[in-house]
Amino acid sequence: MVLIDALLVIAALLVGLRILLREEIRAALERDPAARSGWEVLLLYPSVQAIASYRAAHFLHRAGFRFLARLISQTARGFTGIEIHPGAVIGKGLFIDHGMGVVIGETAILGDNVTLFQGVTLGGTGKEKGKRHPTIGNNVVIGAGAKVLGSFRIGDNVQIGANAVVVREVPANSVVVGVPGRIVRQEGRRFPGINLDHTHLPDPLTQALEKLQHEIDAIEHQMKEHGGKNKP
Repeated sequence: MVLIDALLVIAALLVGLRILLREEIRAALERDPAARSGWEVLLLYPSVQAIASYRAAHFLHRAGFRFLARLISQTARGFTGIEIHPGAVIGKGLFIDHGMGVVIGETAILGDNVTLFQGVTLGGTGKEKGKRHPTIGNNVVIGAGAKVLGSFRIGDNVQIGANAVVVREVPANSVVVGVPGRIVRQEGRRFPGINLDHTHLPDPLTQALEKLQHEIDAIEHQMKEHGGKNKP
């Protein structure tokens, strides 16, 4: 009888947790082709587990129980590999793909439907007090290994390429790549949904070298033509 009661309590807690995390579960189902069911996401995905722990820690943090909040976040970090400071402010629909090595700092603010890949850091740049971590807009995708460092805003619908290092503000509807991060595309309209394609991001260095090579080829062609005309 006791075992049945315990199982019923666990089942009720799981159902309640699934309702609480429905936006994160939905995000995982939409953005991860490997996700098969809501229960699989709830029980097996470190992203959802880390966010569930963050929400409990964030509640305690705001209530003044700072040590207990950090204890929960550090314990969750050990289990999931995802470190979210309880002081961060996170909107709905966050999805962290795989997640190992992801760090979200104390004063970071994330909007709705943000996607982070493995190894992303939303960090600070020094020992300054107050707001020292980035503010991330809605529908932002940050590629694997990218670092966003400092207190500035990343606009809505921004896509940041893998391993980029972003240290200054990025306007909405932009694509950022490189070290340091450079805006290589900016559109006056919103992207059609959340763009998870990181294989076709423009490479500004390659583009510059190709342009330079075209100019060299044109100069060589002109020199050959000019040289041919001067022959007796």
